[in-house]
Amino acid sequence: MLLYVFVSFAGAQDIPPVTEQKLENLADADQAETEDDSYLIELEQFRKNPVNLNTADENELKELRILTDLQISNLLSYRKLLGNFVSIYELQSVPTWDVATIKKLLPFITVSTPVSVTQSITSRLRGGDNSFLIRYSQIMEKSVGYDKSTSGTKYLGSPQKLFIRYRYSYRNLLQYGLVADKDAGEQFFRGAQKQGFDFYSFHFFARKIGIVQSLALGDFTVNMGQGLIQWQGLSYGKSADVMGVKRQSAILRPYNSAGEYNFHRGMGVTIRKRNLEATAFASIRKISANFVADTVSSTDYFSSFLTFGYNRTPGEVADRNNLTQTTLGGNVTYRTDRWHIGINGIYYHFSLPIQKRAELYNLFAISGNNWNNLSIDYSYTYRNFHFFGEAAADKNFNRAMLNGLLVSVDPKVDISIVQRMISPGFQSINGNAFTENTYPTNENGVYAGISIRPGSSFRFDAYGDLYRFPWLKYQVDAPGYGKDFLAQLTYTAGKNFEIYTRFRSESKQANQSGNISATNYIVFLPRQNWRTQLRYKLNPSLTVRSRVELMWFDKNGPGRENGFLTFFDFIYKPLLSPYAANIRLQYFETDGYNSRLYAFENDVIYSFSIPLFYGKGYRYYINLNYDINKRLSLWARWAQSIYPGATSIGSGLDVIRGNKRSEIKLEARLLF
Repeated sequence: MLLYVFVSFAGAQDIPPVTEQKLENLADADQAETEDDSYLIELEQFRKNPVNLNTADENELKELRILTDLQISNLLSYRKLLGNFVSIYELQSVPTWDVATIKKLLPFITVSTPVSVTQSITSRLRGGDNSFLIRYSQIMEKSVGYDKSTSGTKYLGSPQKLFIRYRYSYRNLLQYGLVADKDAGEQFFRGAQKQGFDFYSFHFFARKIGIVQSLALGDFTVNMGQGLIQWQGLSYGKSADVMGVKRQSAILRPYNSAGEYNFHRGMGVTIRKRNLEATAFASIRKISANFVADTVSSTDYFSSFLTFGYNRTPGEVADRNNLTQTTLGGNVTYRTDRWHIGINGIYYHFSLPIQKRAELYNLFAISGNNWNNLSIDYSYTYRNFHFFGEAAADKNFNRAMLNGLLVSVDPKVDISIVQRMISPGFQSINGNAFTENTYPTNENGVYAGISIRPGSSFRFDAYGDLYRFPWLKYQVDAPGYGKDFLAQLTYTAGKNFEIYTRFRSESKQANQSGNISATNYIVFLPRQNWRTQLRYKLNPSLTVRSRVELMWFDKNGPGRENGFLTFFDFIYKPLLSPYAANIRLQYFETDGYNSRLYAFENDVIYSFSIPLFYGKGYRYYINLNYDINKRLSLWARWAQSIYPGATSIGSGLDVIRGNKRSEIKLEARLLF
């Protein structure tokens, strides 16, 4: 019976509240939902095939995305000193490991006898799991982009969005698969998409084949150092998880998501011999870019990359895959029990030169047919101190440096510090570090966080971040600076009740809105928000969740706006039952876009939904799940937003005439 319960919940998409907050912050920073669902896939994979703590190396433990490097280092040192773990309960003896961390890990780890390499290689070829998933979604109301009765630019295709994925996996050792994706508005088996789907992706990824630690063919991502020169995996910025400030990942990772930009296509390999590890990769792929034909100088160039992956209108189709990007790179790392040092390099070549618009904030932008970066990343662990960092340079020898420190000063107190010094001229194509800016450039700053656990029920997390921008930015016409603070208190009573309340205050300089003078001037635009959220499990089958959030933008300034959001969730998961459901009822009211609010929503499996809300309205959704048998599962979702008194919703070609926006989503998954 216990085994059946475990299998029944193996596919449950339960995401910790702190991860929901990270995803909401990411959506706010990027002003778009991520299509990288690798985290959700990995959660299910680790539930089905828990990580064996007696054989796991540093990279495997990092992939859990729960442990800090200090905790990983202490675990490996403990195992080396005292031998294999006999019981899960032994984890309480590992330094810096607290009960809360162990509870988070329990569904994803095990302690067992190591399997021989020969048996493992044989099993991975025939003992894995096959899965086929198909997802359909559509906005039910007709937007102006599909209204052919009026003139102007229109979407070429249908409003349906389709996603298909086949995947084979054996534990964490071998996986391969195919992804096909069509966005709403794109053509399907006609016009510019005679091959059917707009986007296809294939990957083959194997781990631990003798000295070969990773082998990637097809589509894969590359993550190096702390992200100053290269980071393509899902990564988070500032949040209540103050110890999660370090970028952690294996260098090579498989890619099987729907996003059409942030990956490489080619081959990569990582080999390890004792303490030395080396990685090399090569990629050639077509990407979309804004093409410009300069008739005066008779030269062609591109002005920017197109990262959103939409090919719906004639203009978007014309820019589709019009640039060839060739990438070569690698890493060499020497690692011991306490420290490591790595050298990273990456080189890009483009079939056309890049030339940004002649704006002052683009003074240091990337230009030409090629680009390259070099860096050194490092870490050192001494007792309860873990130091890490990366120093980098670009093609023009502009420099960047990021250093951090994780300290466990007491079994109940942890501290994190991150310092970064990134020159205005430093540029990287796929950089993604722990910075205030979206990309690591033009920033100096210091971040400090603290986590205090005075008892088993209470937890207090807080951080402060001070930063400065030495040069101009988009919509910031002068050097500026800012500050960001957060404090969160969490109370947990057993497994059935949890409540957290947090306050965040952020203030940074930007152009004054509505300015009509020839030269704009910058002012502080503060934002504060207060949120309280609780979760209560009424019985083994029913959980309720509620949130109240307030937002104040430019509270005492001319552009002041206020925002309010509240919702109630009802999550129904009967034990030993093939069906489940959850419902949300929500109300929101804001004075404008600057006071917008984000709320993570439960969705069909492997799908994110983090919409933004501004204006005044209501929202509700219902998700249904039914497991026909152990192999076939179905999901359905209906979501609707209602804006009383509104005559239209949205902007551009997505404008809907009326006051309702409704979405339907259907999904089926077959295991075989």
